[in-house]
Amino acid sequence: MTDPLTGTGVALVTPFHSDRSIDFEALGRMADHVIDGGVEYIVALGTTGESVTLSKEEKKEVVEHVIHAADKRVPVVMGISSNDTYHLQETIKHTDLSGIAAVLSVAPYYNKPSQKGLYEHFSIVSKVSPVPIILYNVPSRTSSNINAETITWLASNHKNIIGVKEASGNLIQIMQIIKNKPDHFHVISGDDTFTLPMIYLGGSGAISVVANSYPQEYSNMVRAALIKEFKKANELHYLLLDYISALFEEGSPTGIKAALEIMGLCEKTVRLPLVQASDNLMQKLKKMIAEID
Repeated sequence: MTDPLTGTGVALVTPFHSDRSIDFEALGRMADHVIDGGVEYIVALGTTGESVTLSKEEKKEVVEHVIHAADKRVPVVMGISSNDTYHLQETIKHTDLSGIAAVLSVAPYYNKPSQKGLYEHFSIVSKVSPVPIILYNVPSRTSSNINAETITWLASNHKNIIGVKEASGNLIQIMQIIKNKPDHFHVISGDDTFTLPMIYLGGSGAISVVANSYPQEYSNMVRAALIKEFKKANELHYLLLDYISALFEEGSPTGIKAALEIMGLCEKTVRLPLVQASDNLMQKLKKMIAEID
């Protein structure tokens, strides 16, 4: 891929020991696993990385460890978000973003801002960020949908807003963004089951959960779709489709961490209020992984 943010980004998990402290050895192992599997970039401190349960110091340590582990083999994107615009402004100002290719910032949650409020929020982020910005639209988690008009308005008026991780599940909205966006702007799937149709409609790729466990298969699917090798892309999509659905049965990252424990990559431990995968889900994932492998 000629553009480093075209293709597959992986929303990297933050592995924990059984006492819920960060397992930095497993974090490095995960970085190697996804890079060796062929992903184009890593996203640290996203939803899948349980960023909302990490302290300020832990976030700093995780990002530093991921940058070190990546060792310039792939770009690293950092999640930085808040539902308090001015708190976010100050956080970005005082965060060391050296070694970071872009910031991923989710729509403000709980406040339920208007579209004008969303525009003003991200305009301030744009003004203070020294690195490019990827918007993150996931209404199922935030109760705040950035609509197509607002996204294209932000993209057109702020050149350092370079993309959106779109997880609205609304294909009409996604098509409106793709239709009206400026050329520099990436429309990135934030839902592993929607990635293939989004690429066929003109999307740039995905920031993926499943790529934590199957980076080679998933990134090969994305690359095949981008170069219009439809048969190969469809085969890989359907190989993983039921598995992807299973990963989200008990929430994320509960499912993907369970799968990674089965694969011997990290423990299934998550931090409260999330809880570990049930025995039923563990058995289901074991069977699916055996079939895929």
